[in-house]
Amino acid sequence: MTETRNSRLVPRRGALALVGGTLAAPMLASGIARAADDWPTKLVRYINPFPPGGPTDTLSRIVCHELTELTGQQFVVDNKSGNGGNVGADAVAKSAPDGYTIGLYTIAAHAIAPTLFARLPFDAGKDFAAIAMMWSVPNMLMSRLDFPAKTVPELIALAKANPGKYSFASSGSGTSPHITGELFKQMAGINLLHVPYRGSAPAHQDLLAGQVDMMFDNIPGPLGLMRGGKVRGFAVTSAKRHSAVPDLPAVSEFLPGFEITSWGGVCGPAGLPPAMVEKCAALVKKALESKAVLAAFEKQGAAATWMNPADTAAFRAADEKRLAPVIKASGAKVE
Repeated sequence: MTETRNSRLVPRRGALALVGGTLAAPMLASGIARAADDWPTKLVRYINPFPPGGPTDTLSRIVCHELTELTGQQFVVDNKSGNGGNVGADAVAKSAPDGYTIGLYTIAAHAIAPTLFARLPFDAGKDFAAIAMMWSVPNMLMSRLDFPAKTVPELIALAKANPGKYSFASSGSGTSPHITGELFKQMAGINLLHVPYRGSAPAHQDLLAGQVDMMFDNIPGPLGLMRGGKVRGFAVTSAKRHSAVPDLPAVSEFLPGFEITSWGGVCGPAGLPPAMVEKCAALVKKALESKAVLAAFEKQGAAATWMNPADTAAFRAADEKRLAPVIKASGAKVE
């Protein structure tokens, strides 16, 4: 009798467990959906992997200010710089996937670093949830005011006559200004000494002090310095001239085919709920449509460039593939 009772109880318990599991799944999904609907309900930390005062910092703060206005919750920029943006990117990758730590999706850490660095603490393609693209900006070549050359052809001729004598600064090894300089050296057939800094701001200081000769940088930084009469602008790295500085030529006018454009987006750690990703992407789109943001971007020489999560992830992967041959041909490598 006991044996019969037990044999009947076993499947019943299994059935109850199955029913419990069946009920738990939609309850969990419902909880995640509610969390995404309510997000954000508290402060959101936005990690910028570069120091304060640089172009990415300025543009990030413009967008975060608008996101704060739209949601009523603080979007606070946390500058976590180092190793060409990899320190901050790693902090995003290792954060909890709850939507309260997001960060800058950048050409440096997510498209250049996988080829340039021998070892990375993250996988650029697997450890991040792409949320949205925000902007694209060309780089600008600038020099100290007393630099002997005044045009790109003069600069190339001067460097060819004095191989290794002149230096170019960058915001860090693996950043787009660094790779832009390497491509410039490669295509012009010249030898310049690369001097990496921990961000644009300290590099600007040494350029103004005459410690380095020239620098490629995202256009928002050079624009302010050039308008203030502190540096000499040479050219932009977009395929054509830029509307913010129409009198400056494109490097491609002297080196056909030369083009590098920097970009910035928003990402979170892998595992971020898809509904939360979509909501954040929609908020970013709304922020970039703001007249105040568009005017601020235009002043900085940046173009608002929104893409949805899938297109943002695909763009990153394509740019990594496009830049890999350039990086390998330059011989640049960070161990």
